[in-house]
Formats: sequence, C-alpha cells, structure tokens
Amino acid sequence: MCGTVGLFMGCSAVSLCPKQALFARRDDETGTAPEGAGRDAAGRDGQEPDRTAEDAYVSPFRNWYERSTVRSAERRTLGPLTAGQGFFAPELVPLASHPLIAGLRDERPEIYRDVLVRHLYRYLDFTAKLEHLVVNRTVLGIAHGTIGVRLPEAMRLDAFKIYCDEAYHALFSADLAAQVRAATDVRAELPEVPYFITRLERYLEETPDDLTALTEILFVIVSETLITAQLSDMWNDRSVAPAVREAVRDHALDEGRHHAYFAVFLRHLWGQLTPDTRRRAALRVPRLIRIFTDPDIPSVESEVVGYGLSRDEARQIVSELFPAAAVTAYAKSVAQQTVRHFASVGALDDEQVRAEFAAHGLL
Repeated sequence: MCGTVGLFMGCSAVSLCPKQALFARRDDETGTAPEGAGRDAAGRDGQEPDRTAEDAYVSPFRNWYERSTVRSAERRTLGPLTAGQGFFAPELVPLASHPLIAGLRDERPEIYRDVLVRHLYRYLDFTAKLEHLVVNRTVLGIAHGTIGVRLPEAMRLDAFKIYCDEAYHALFSADLAAQVRAATDVRAELPEVPYFITRLERYLEETPDDLTALTEILFVIVSETLITAQLSDMWNDRSVAPAVREAVRDHALDEGRHHAYFAVFLRHLWGQLTPDTRRRAALRVPRLIRIFTDPDIPSVESEVVGYGLSRDEARQIVSELFPAAAVTAYAKSVAQQTVRHFASVGALDDEQVRAEFAAHGLL
C-alpha cells in the first residue's frame, strides 16, 4: 500500500506512482487499458516523443559510492553541549532575533533554548517529510521510467541514487530529532502535515486535471534547485551542537548533486512538452516557489503563545518578523538560481509568464 495514502487522499498524482503506471502499461499492451490512460505526466496525449539526439549527460554522481552521505558519513550522534553551544545558530532563527524573544536569553534562558530547539525540529521535520512524501514520489517515477519523461538510462540510474540519498536525509533528520527530544525533553508541537504540503495539496485541488502530475514534478524541481546559502554559515559555527551542523553539512553536500541533476532533468522535461503545456506549466512555477518559501505564520504564532505571551503579542512579533516586503525579498533571493534554470529553457520568454513571475516578486 502507498505509504502516503493518508496524505494524498485519492492519489491525485497517480501517474507518478510506478506501480500504477506499470499496471497501466501492462493493460495497454493487452488492450485492456481504461479510457483516457494514454495521457502522461509530461502533457503528451499518448504521442511518441520526438526521437532527436539527447543531450550528452555528465552525471553529477560519478563519485556517489565514495562521497554520498549514506555511503560515507557516520551517524551523527548528539553529545553533551559545551558552554555557549546551542541547538541552532540564533542568527538563522527569525524568532530568536525579535526583541521580545531575544530579551529572554538572559532572563529566562530555558525558554530561549526552547526557541532554538523548536526551530531545529521545524527544520528536521520539513526535511524528513519533503524528502519522503514529495521528492521521492517523483524520483521513484523517474527511476522506474514511469513518469512520462524520456531520459538517458544513466539519468534513471542516478535517480535510484537520489532516492537513497533522500531516504537517508529523512532518516537522519528523524534520528536527530529523537536524540534532541531525549536530551532536552522539549516536544516539537508541529502540525502533523507540514504547511508546504498543505499549501501544495490546496493548489493541486485548483489545478486542471491534465496538469496535476506535471505540477507536482515542477514542485520537486523547485524544491531541489532553491538555494539557502545562509545554512552554509552554520557548518563551521562552533556555537552549534556538532551533530546539528554536521547533519546540515551532510545534507547540503548531497543536495548540491541533486541540484545539478534536476537542472538537467528540467531541460529534458521542457523539451518534451508541447508549446501550450510549457506556457501553462511556466505560469504555475511562481506560485510553487512561494508555496515553498513563505513562512508558516500560524505555527510561529502558536509557538509564541506557548511561551506565555498573549495572542496579540504573538501577532505583533510575527508581523514585525515577516513583513510582506521581507518575505518577498527572501523568496527572490533563494529562488534566483531556480528562476535562471527556467529562463534557460525559454520559460520566461512568454510575456504573460514574465508578468506572473514579477507579480510574485521573483524578477
């Protein structure tokens, strides 16, 4: 049974599921395919793709067996913190920088510690669920050739490696979160379904049926090509627990290879879409970027109230931490490379698409 059945009720992106696609392929070969089964995730109506020469593929995974985290890194084990060490870099935790919270660092250090711990939980939960419940759904389809995009065999093999990487990222995130809970007795108190998945589900509900699977593929491309450079500053920050900064570093090193892969994957995907589908797909990308980058304001508000502040104080803190202009500037910053990738395939040549990107503050 699909492990995400409770999350994707009705499996709206069923064309990404290798098991379902293989069954459909078998039925098609025997003449028993259900009506409408010829349409694939790439937006082609059962047509054979143009067999032009494929781009030469230079794999970013040539040293994967020696360098990937799952193959080479030891388990990151949380040890006792030394004086001055915390569970996350305070400058990377927006809530910790607000005067009403920063003032607790000396007055009530246990609460300030909890702010950093809960931010770590949010980061680890985000990572584990993104990798398991979203990215690996698409990667599985790529690996098994059931996603509707024609790829070189080497790219399909590399998708198996990405699948291993992402599964391990989810594992070490869950493992580290469990270790932190045991060491601090601080509970995560996060939504069972992360905010970005809730937003994605709502957007998919608004999506025309023929673009549903493609929209989820695009979301994975977006998630794998965004760059949060600030996290690299934490790799050598001795004020952060070693297990945390090593886990962040492990993740980032693997994701560098994934970024390179999905930049190439986008070229293959885009070249196999019809002109009309390209335009319709490109119009969806800005919203997908903002689904991923915009903050989870209700969760932060609830966290602040949990520290004993009033609901009005919580709203004040959130409004001061996340003004619309700052949220948009952040999205533009982390999405610069993603936007360049879509521009490189001609997605932004269309005036309406450029206007949509600009309306979301990404140009």
